[in-house]
Amino acid sequence: MAKNISYVCRSCGFETSKWNGRCPECGEWNTFDEVEAVRVKSSKTSAKTQIKDVSDRITVLGDVDARAREVRFRTGLGELDRVLGGGLVKGSLVLLGGEPGIGKSTILLQICEYLGKDHTILYVSGEESVRQIKLRADRLGVKTPNLYLLACSDAEEICSVAAKEKPEIVIIDSIQTMSISSVSSAQGSVSQVRECTNLFMRTAKSEEIPFFIVGHVNKDGAIAGPKVMEHIVDCVLYFEGQRSLSYRILRAVKNRFGSTNEIGMFEMADKGLIEVDNPSMMFLEGRPTNVSGTCVCCIMEGTRPIMAEVQALAAKSAAAVPKRTANGFDYYRMSMLIAVMEKRLGYFVGGLDVYINIVGGIRLDDTAADLSVLMALYSTLTDKVIDDKLIAMGEIGLAGELRGITDCRRRLSECERMGFEKCIVPAQSVRGLDLSSFKMQVIPVRSIKQALSNIN
Repeated sequence: MAKNISYVCRSCGFETSKWNGRCPECGEWNTFDEVEAVRVKSSKTSAKTQIKDVSDRITVLGDVDARAREVRFRTGLGELDRVLGGGLVKGSLVLLGGEPGIGKSTILLQICEYLGKDHTILYVSGEESVRQIKLRADRLGVKTPNLYLLACSDAEEICSVAAKEKPEIVIIDSIQTMSISSVSSAQGSVSQVRECTNLFMRTAKSEEIPFFIVGHVNKDGAIAGPKVMEHIVDCVLYFEGQRSLSYRILRAVKNRFGSTNEIGMFEMADKGLIEVDNPSMMFLEGRPTNVSGTCVCCIMEGTRPIMAEVQALAAKSAAAVPKRTANGFDYYRMSMLIAVMEKRLGYFVGGLDVYINIVGGIRLDDTAADLSVLMALYSTLTDKVIDDKLIAMGEIGLAGELRGITDCRRRLSECERMGFEKCIVPAQSVRGLDLSSFKMQVIPVRSIKQALSNIN
């Protein structure tokens, strides 16, 4: 009987019956892996024998007890608990991704010290030996007696041990090193990653054991393996940050038990990751004074307001086509703001190279950062210095108007706490707010011309 063969892109999960050198979905080269599919009988008789009656398992929505409290394990790291939605849910499957050396294994081994006080933990590694894990644990100060180590890459053996020993938490490091003997493909392939994740998911749900799974990322920053792996798990966390910098950002991309808007801030030190309680102070540390082309904005990451410094530089271009570079800010949004500046303010930058940089490695996806970017561009073009105690926030429309922003009161409170004396905000966002309750000067504006008139 001929095999039913298909080819799956390991970068995006695109499936086709014919091998291609380049994936038509994501454009990556040489990413197709051969996958053998299982034939399913389609005869009516076999279908009748395979169908099971599960009508007795149907439950009316009103009969479900919503008062039953979900069990969550505190990890000992408040920033991680924030991203998870309050802690690790019992029976959940959490996927932690990030670049090599970013701190995935470090943070998981660190939380073992706190979780090990009341819970038993099985730490499975397919990349390191038990002795290597012990050396890293000594460096991080992990000495809990309830941490059990296992160097194994067979997913079926791991699930068998978990079902037999009944640990309360299991950590898999990493999914790309796991394999199932019945799947005829190499470790890290699409088939192995998908089937191993399915096996861990079934074990987590049946045994009510929460699983932490470490996943490597490809060159585009996405977790290596098919996208179906991210659909299987309950929570997907990404570690962001530059390896040359000490700060790390933990972001939830998917979370069935909490919000995906929260982020966690960490600093990498000799003894592991340290929580950053005041990210605003961290991003504004070392900010230059009396220099043009810099402005501070306040963005919202979930329920947390965070300050970020925006830097802009416009210099004469030596090339025929001027360069446009945006680091930590959307390139196309930067192009839109430049077009608005040229049309509504009359400042032309056609012969200039323009650079936008967000200090600290954070990425600004909040549209409230538009006004700060435009003011920084205006400052570098006119060489006018923006007051160090002034902060600006607001979304800019194509007509040069300022649109409203969310959580304005919370942003203003954070700005005042950080010592700013002036704050430029959209007029419609402060409607209904008692501005006299703030010690700093709140300046409501309706257009970018009004906003720029406050620069000395």
